[in-house]
Amino acid sequence: MSPTPPLAGRPAYALAALSGLLYFLAFPGVDLWPLAFVALVPLRLALRGQTPRRAAGLGWLAGFVMTMTGFYWLLEMLRTFSGFGTALCLLFMALLCGYQAGRIALFGWLYARAERRGWPQELMFALAFVASEQLYPLLFPWTYAATVHQVPVLLQLAELVGPSGPTLLLVTLNLAVAELLAARWERRRPRRRLLGVATVSLGLALSFGALRMHQLDGRVAAAPKAEVGLVQANMSLLGKRKNKDEGLRRHLEATARLKAEGPLDLVVWSETSAMRAVDVRDVPVAVPLQITRHLGVPTVLGAVLYEDVADEREYVLYNSALLSDAQGTVVGRYDKQFLLAFGEYLPLGDRFPMLYRWSPNSGKFTPGSSLLPLKLGEHELATFICYEDISAAFVRSIVRNGSPDLLVNITNDAWFGDTTEPWIHLALSKLRAIEQRRFFVRSTNSGVSAVMDPVGRIVTQSHPFQEETLRATVAWLRPTTLYGALGDAPVWLLCLVQAALAFFPRRRALEPT
Repeated sequence: MSPTPPLAGRPAYALAALSGLLYFLAFPGVDLWPLAFVALVPLRLALRGQTPRRAAGLGWLAGFVMTMTGFYWLLEMLRTFSGFGTALCLLFMALLCGYQAGRIALFGWLYARAERRGWPQELMFALAFVASEQLYPLLFPWTYAATVHQVPVLLQLAELVGPSGPTLLLVTLNLAVAELLAARWERRRPRRRLLGVATVSLGLALSFGALRMHQLDGRVAAAPKAEVGLVQANMSLLGKRKNKDEGLRRHLEATARLKAEGPLDLVVWSETSAMRAVDVRDVPVAVPLQITRHLGVPTVLGAVLYEDVADEREYVLYNSALLSDAQGTVVGRYDKQFLLAFGEYLPLGDRFPMLYRWSPNSGKFTPGSSLLPLKLGEHELATFICYEDISAAFVRSIVRNGSPDLLVNITNDAWFGDTTEPWIHLALSKLRAIEQRRFFVRSTNSGVSAVMDPVGRIVTQSHPFQEETLRATVAWLRPTTLYGALGDAPVWLLCLVQAALAFFPRRRALEPT
């Protein structure tokens, strides 16, 4: 069969832009998730036969459309917290989204190079897509797997290879749809092998997902239980800073209400729920005296700690999660490690503190170094802060540094307002419960707070921008999963294979002499 000629510029770029729009519509927040099975189809048709340079351009356009629409909430956030005008904020947003779009540009480039070297097109398309998700560094990470977060049976592959499992399945299904459309356009029969691979892949994924969900439900039923409460205080971002006592009051009163409803084994507050900074040396005395001695229940709370340093900064801050026992004694501390540039810290500011002279408003937070879970009696809590729960590898590293039987996240998404961002964050975090096969509790300042079970189903969740409390029964579980054992090693192997195929031509069969 002769190769299909590539599409001309305008039709190809129009298809690429359409893919970006469909991707956005399928994503959490909008949640037209069935579009996840076809969102990549226009881009697949546009990329066939293109040069690597044009393929990168087509990929970048698709990525730019999907990020400018998907990250629309960046504009209002920049306007609110930067103080700049709309035009300048729009420029900053476009620059950031232009960079984020580089992920899809990388995908297009890798695919086109491998295709031109004679490797099977569909296989190269799938491998290049997975490789781009793994290789390209992002300020706001995301994965295609999140588009089907409402269909847990399709997410169970994450137990094996993390987000790349569901992503690879979705890409395969997109390739099958693209083949059907291409065959109709070219007036030929669809290639049965590709359709067969897609059909078998979907059948195996559904069977595996249904089986594992049934098995995990049985394991949860037999496991020891705990009653967990979540506090969502709904303090505005500026309100948290201006009225530190009000935020603490809301958390204390909400905890008292939760206790009045029945016994609790653990309560989880949100990120920086106790905003008044405490000297790290005074934590064992000051925190119980001011907060935890009044609780009467084990609690994970968000705190701001400070430590004096002998340089231009004068002091550094820690965004911390503290664990207290039922008597109010602080028995554990975890410090956030993935800090937000400029908002929480100044890049290179720790090595060259004099940089703070030119950027005095940049945050002085410093990252923590311990990956140990927090210990509560015979139990351990794998605890992480804010968007650390988006990173599968990071959560895995905390789980592997102990033997935790519960995942805990505290966060504050009030930065982004009443937008799709909190829903995106929640959807991305669901994959962590599946990868580690543990209950996952998230307490957020303004929503969406939630409890998820080990198969990624929502047990209970809050409404955004409402003051609420939640309670749920969770099971203490300490399973071992394939992803927990191997991590991203299989995916990195696929990345190496794809990179090699992008540079080495396929060896043709020798002609008979």
